[in-house]
Amino acid sequence: MTNRRRDLSVSIFAAGAALSACMRENGAQPAGGGMMAVGGDDRNGEYMPVRDWWKPTPNHDSIWHWGDKNDEGELQTPTSDMVVVANRDGEIIDQWTRWDSILNWPHQVYVDPYDPAMPVWVVERGGGGPYMQVVKFTNDGSEILLRIGDTTIPQSREEAHANPNPGPYNYGQPAVLALYANGDFLLDDGYWNCRIVRYNARGEYLYEFGSCEEGPAEFNVVHGLGIDRDGRIYVADRSNDRVQVFEENGTHVATWPDIASPGGIWVDDSNSVWVVGRTTNRMLKYDTEGHLLYYWGSYGGTSGGYDGGSGGFHRPRQIGVDLEGNFYVANWEAGAVGKHVPKPDADPSKLVGRLMRPGG
Repeated sequence: MTNRRRDLSVSIFAAGAALSACMRENGAQPAGGGMMAVGGDDRNGEYMPVRDWWKPTPNHDSIWHWGDKNDEGELQTPTSDMVVVANRDGEIIDQWTRWDSILNWPHQVYVDPYDPAMPVWVVERGGGGPYMQVVKFTNDGSEILLRIGDTTIPQSREEAHANPNPGPYNYGQPAVLALYANGDFLLDDGYWNCRIVRYNARGEYLYEFGSCEEGPAEFNVVHGLGIDRDGRIYVADRSNDRVQVFEENGTHVATWPDIASPGGIWVDDSNSVWVVGRTTNRMLKYDTEGHLLYYWGSYGGTSGGYDGGSGGFHRPRQIGVDLEGNFYVANWEAGAVGKHVPKPDADPSKLVGRLMRPGG
């Protein structure tokens, strides 16, 4: 049987302390009776990984990057199965093959937490096809509600950088979104265009900020967006190894340096800023001033190969938390989505909370 694989990023929607204090929090903890626990490496933090969560089905026993591939790693032509839907048990319950003609390199997917109809947003990076776009679908994928993005697209990073003032819908490999309760949204047009763009609910351009390079409000591969309770915007400036913070209008506030290759931002309902460590294989918890409070994960823990049952990460890309507090992560390198459930005695401060409602 040929095993077909598809993009992990779109398979997930079934997504002030000093360093010494952080190290104490992440180190060995006293067990009952004042004794120290023996063994263990705490790679799963306060969670238990769900073994064998992703359920094999005919021709869909695993997932991979941007379309189906066979066991020899050959991409199916034309590409297919850009979006699949899994339930909480990891069972594939729908395949949106009806939209394969407009999706070639979908980068991330979101279920709108503010709209009772739960529409689904897909950011099409467009690395190998005719579209670089944002598409909003009904929850069941039957209709397109909004679609923005020019059909004339740059063919290279160099071509995009040669145009420092692209139009509102002339994208250069867009990557991620952040949604507002009023329907507005931020688009990270950041692989090539190095900017953050805000639109209203109708997809009309409002404003933008950012440019390319290494200074304040300059980016080199934007790969994560988050919005806190006060409306501040957190940007994962991936190839500059940092997080930058902005006021809602795009005014630069702060830079958090020396964060290796941040691959995502998740501001939870406690107003904590979780950063996805793409190369450190960690989930890092910061306060809104940039102090590292806690982390969990497997730094360098993939040298023996990826084992989803162990709970280790392998270049994590996108995360999510469901209504029950379960944690999901898309691992890019492994081509796998993992599910983690809180331990019965989990410390709530060490769990990733549900998405923050900006202004709430």
